Parts: sequence; structure tokens; C-alpha cells
Amino acid sequence: MEDALVQLQRRLADYTTSLYNEGFLDEQFTQLQQLQDESNPEFVLEVVSLFFEDSEKLLNELTNALDQETVDFQKVDTHVHQLKGSSSSIGAQRVQKACISFRNYCEEQNIEG
Repeated sequence: MEDALVQLQRRLADYTTSLYNEGFLDEQFTQLQQLQDESNPEFVLEVVSLFFEDSEKLLNELTNALDQETVDFQKVDTHVHQLKGSSSSIGAQRVQKACISFRNYCEEQNIEG
């Protein structure tokens, strides 16, 4: 049983390293992991789960805003700004960068962005 646990831990470490190497995660995620300790062993899981829940809501709101006949780019920008902030806070670097690009399109009021 212990060997299986060690193997799983090694696979998790390898996968996490690949997420850093591919630009999905940044040092903010490392800082988040450092906040986890014995008194709160599921801290990272809880924070990341909240991120996914909030992101789903924001993406649904964003979809609705973009589906309008006349797009309110200020509203779209607000949703993207919120997603950028939450992705930044957990170290989801690639999501954050996509949000920055999307916000630039909003500024140009380019619906095809």
C-alpha cells in the first residue's frame, strides 16, 4: 500500500511540474501550496474547487453577455476581469494570459476576438 502511495505522490509531482513547464501554473500556485499545512490539509483542494465553481459561473455569464444581439463590451470586460483576478490568485497563468488578451479585444470592441 505504501508503494502505491509513493507512486501516486511521484506521479502528482511529475504532473505538477509539467503544468509549470507548459505555462499553466506559476509561482502563485507554489505560494498557495505553502499555505497548506497539517491544520488545513485540504486547503489547496478547497481553493481550487472554489476557483472552478466561480469560473463556471463567470463563463456562463460571459457566454450570455456575448450571445446578446448588441454586446455590452463593458459587461463582458467585467466578467473577464473577474476571471483574470481569480486565475491570478491561484496561479493559473495560462488562463490569466488568455483573459488579458480577451480584455484587449473588449477594449477594441471586437466581438470576433
